[in-house]
Amino acid sequence: MGGTDGLASAGDVSAIVSGTHGDPFAVLGVQAAGKGFVARCFIPHAERVTAHTLAGKAIGELSKRNEAGFFEGKLSIRKRQPLRYHAENAGGEWWLTDPYSFGPVLGPMDDYYIAQGSHLRLFDKLGAHLIDHEGAGGVHFAVWAPNAKRVSVVGDFNDWDGRRHPMRLRRDTGIWEIFIPDIGAGRPYKFEVIGAQGVRLPLKADPFAFQSELRPATASVTAEPSQHQWGDEAHRTFWRGADPRRQPMAIYEVHAGSWQRNEDGTFLTWDELADRLIPYVVDMGFTHIEFLPISEHPYDPSWGYQTTGLYAPSARFGDPDGFARFVDGAHRAGVGVILDWVPAHFPVDQFGLVRFDGTALYEHEDPRKGFHPDWNTLIYNFGRREVIEFLVNNALYWAEKYHVDGLRVDAVASMLYLDYSRKAGEWIPNEKGGRENLEAVAFLQKMNKELYGHHPGVVTIAEESTSWPKVSKPVHEGGLGFGFKWNMGFMHDTLQYFAREPIHRQHHHDELTFGLMYAFSENFVLPLSHDEVVHGKGTLISKMAGDDWQKFATLRAFYAFMWGYPGKKLLFMGQEFAQRREWSEARALDWDLLQYAPHSGMQKVVKDLNRLYRNYPALHARDCEPEGFEWLVVDDKQRSVFAWLRKAPGANPVAVVCNFTPVPRENYRLPLPHAGAWREIVNTDAADYGGSGVGNGAAVKAMAEGERAAALLTLPPLATLMLEFVSE
Repeated sequence: MGGTDGLASAGDVSAIVSGTHGDPFAVLGVQAAGKGFVARCFIPHAERVTAHTLAGKAIGELSKRNEAGFFEGKLSIRKRQPLRYHAENAGGEWWLTDPYSFGPVLGPMDDYYIAQGSHLRLFDKLGAHLIDHEGAGGVHFAVWAPNAKRVSVVGDFNDWDGRRHPMRLRRDTGIWEIFIPDIGAGRPYKFEVIGAQGVRLPLKADPFAFQSELRPATASVTAEPSQHQWGDEAHRTFWRGADPRRQPMAIYEVHAGSWQRNEDGTFLTWDELADRLIPYVVDMGFTHIEFLPISEHPYDPSWGYQTTGLYAPSARFGDPDGFARFVDGAHRAGVGVILDWVPAHFPVDQFGLVRFDGTALYEHEDPRKGFHPDWNTLIYNFGRREVIEFLVNNALYWAEKYHVDGLRVDAVASMLYLDYSRKAGEWIPNEKGGRENLEAVAFLQKMNKELYGHHPGVVTIAEESTSWPKVSKPVHEGGLGFGFKWNMGFMHDTLQYFAREPIHRQHHHDELTFGLMYAFSENFVLPLSHDEVVHGKGTLISKMAGDDWQKFATLRAFYAFMWGYPGKKLLFMGQEFAQRREWSEARALDWDLLQYAPHSGMQKVVKDLNRLYRNYPALHARDCEPEGFEWLVVDDKQRSVFAWLRKAPGANPVAVVCNFTPVPRENYRLPLPHAGAWREIVNTDAADYGGSGVGNGAAVKAMAEGERAAALLTLPPLATLMLEFVSE
């Protein structure tokens, strides 16, 4: 790499200048020459260059070896040390610190844990980090690209010129790194990758970017380490010690870009959302906010599900610390924050993960395993240790850096089955000849094990639509290790039932009773999610049968049915006040509907149901256990009446009674477990909610009948009642 005279070989000089050198750190920076040292640098546009110590002492004139800007010369120093250069040309002068005069930042222990697949702090090592290193401040960049011929950092600090900052390859791990002094936070950058075949790829965003430019721009941005001072210890301590299956969880599902907007149609920032959304959620009585994906994504109509920056909160809503402030504010108000998380697939945008180093790195090479026909996306290679590390670290990252309370994992079914959405011949069986994706199973188990192991108090929720066994059972019992699973069957069956004309419901009674056959096979969340109110499916109010009055009455009765049914609750924004227009990510919800009584009445029902659900342990403490549920009336098909009991140790039982026809029923005999007074705690037909006001006054009296008891009730039309037992 140079003789005792300190001159670089002509081949090295031309490779540096053309940006094709395999090991620039062996040529540039401070190099030994005989008994002394020489400095070599590549500074385009410079005419003259002198070398200085970091303290500013001049230690050598460098001469120009190549017109493109390659300089070298002897140094008057005794030991190797970082350098600064003073460069001049006809237009002026400037200073720069030499990245090639610094040692590496990553060490052998990092290589060891990364190679093993057990590094759980990758986000502290990869990506762009503002650090002080060997006496200088700057940014350390590191990226995994094992098959690349060269990787450079490019940005506004080097004219996006890939020849200026080629990186050092750590051969054991395939990670490239460089410390670039003199730059700080807020600088856009990408990686210029020359692939294995020697082809320059489209510039790549950083897979570990902690901040990104606002779309349509796609560069990563050097981020200030978080300055946020957290004040949420009480919230986190509570959840660390709680069993979430036995806590009330009423989740408000939100798309951050369209819940509300500014007058001019622009997005609210995290701070503006905090000022409006958190008080609203507290007032409505929800326990958690669940955001559709907020990690960086290029395309608004993907709602965040086609993510290109898993480590960066989207720039649409301000800087990353704004999101930390939002989570902290929610926690101080007693509200948890759950994020939608998308490890199933990633989009084919050229600046993203696709063929990152010129090879299928994050995705499968074989399209039968690596391409998603439904979404035109790529599927992560779950058989690759580094890919699993990238994803597991991402789950840990949101819990650690942003204190999120949970991850709802999107499209789990598409990960579990090799033949998901594929015809015969379009998929590859596993090693046992089956259709289960064993690699994806192992990934999900590892992710859940690490997340629950390192962050007690955090929950994971699977969106999984098949009958895969033990989704929400611990890994050591052969489960996938999730805390909860979305009950897609509940959503499907109930919406199908309530879309039927009341006269036909008697023939479909089992659509509402069947769910209890499996209600305790998993820890379920009952979702009325965004998936049900888009793509021409209308809104929940539009799905209900009957005229407008019947639609509102039925939806109120349905909500109370669901809040009384075993399982945690989830409702997509806008459905709490019966939004009439189908949701669109491009506009705010129709908040002006709240001036109309039926809509404000719907909102009151949801608010009251949340309060009851939280305050009555019978309604939540045994949501996931069969002993918390008992049928009272299961087979009254003719009248479409359903009744059951919810109970929990040490709590008054609550009876839930539903009449899903528009006919009021006088003197309806309801079997009950105890004689005495049963207080009416909710009646969805109350005039206050927009109902007809039929009911039972404050309470009904149950008379003893042998071991048990019974009461005569008035059942309002298209309504649900809840009755709490108050006395012997």
